[in-house]
Amino acid sequence: MEIRHLIYFKTLAEELHFGRAAQKLFISQPPLSRQIKDLEDELNVLLFTRNNKRVALTPAGQYFLSASEKIIQQLNDAKIKAKQIQDAVSGEFKLGYISSIPKYILAHILKIVNEQYPLLRVSLYEVSTVKQKAALESGKLDLGIVRAPLLSDKLATVPLLSENFCLATPSPFINRPPELAKLPYVSYNSRYAPDYHQQFIAVCRHLGFEPQVIHECNNMSSILELVAHGLGIAIVPESAQGLQVHPGLHFFPLTDVPLGTSILLAFDEQSQHPALQFFIDNISEHYINK
Repeated sequence: MEIRHLIYFKTLAEELHFGRAAQKLFISQPPLSRQIKDLEDELNVLLFTRNNKRVALTPAGQYFLSASEKIIQQLNDAKIKAKQIQDAVSGEFKLGYISSIPKYILAHILKIVNEQYPLLRVSLYEVSTVKQKAALESGKLDLGIVRAPLLSDKLATVPLLSENFCLATPSPFINRPPELAKLPYVSYNSRYAPDYHQQFIAVCRHLGFEPQVIHECNNMSSILELVAHGLGIAIVPESAQGLQVHPGLHFFPLTDVPLGTSILLAFDEQSQHPALQFFIDNISEHYINK
């Protein structure tokens, strides 16, 4: 038995007409009839009932069709996988991201990449937008997930998400938001994330007060952990709620604040990395469809 026997059988089972099946297979009808007869002889079963008016599958033929479809699909999958491995991009892809990106997003992207490029090693770097900009411009990163604004003559950007700010509080404020001007704040270090720090100050001033920042951190998870333990409150992007770092956190929307923030993809347009566009397309699609 050869693969062509299964393909011929499957085609005839779908068409239930020797003439149409032969035409679909680009052969004449007599060779098709011989191939089916040879298959039935080898299996020692009758796969089709035939008369002048119709062709029909026997119960044995129905079972064999199901089995044949699985074998043909497995073969096609194996051919595709073998081609992917031969053409696979190998080496390293360096992806930077800001700490407010929920890790399930990164996990989702890595699973897709591993299926498409099984020989590619992806290195992840959680660093600020400022440091990503420098690394992207110098070629130390291939792609960055950053927070706007990003001003660079060397880099191209793709918008991913525009979002509002919200208030992160510990559990004592579960039923009501606190009086914002009277509590201490936890935020990013102003040198680590200067643009974000300015946005944070702008939101507070829009709400009519100057924040008293008593703790500064270099990543969003640390900010939220300190808030959860009652060391202050924080103004954070809405997407930070996806980090789920502590069950004692509660978030309140700041609906009266027209100021927002945006997440971008940033990359060097002159990059020759063969997997770059794949990353851009799949990360963008995730944000569009989520």
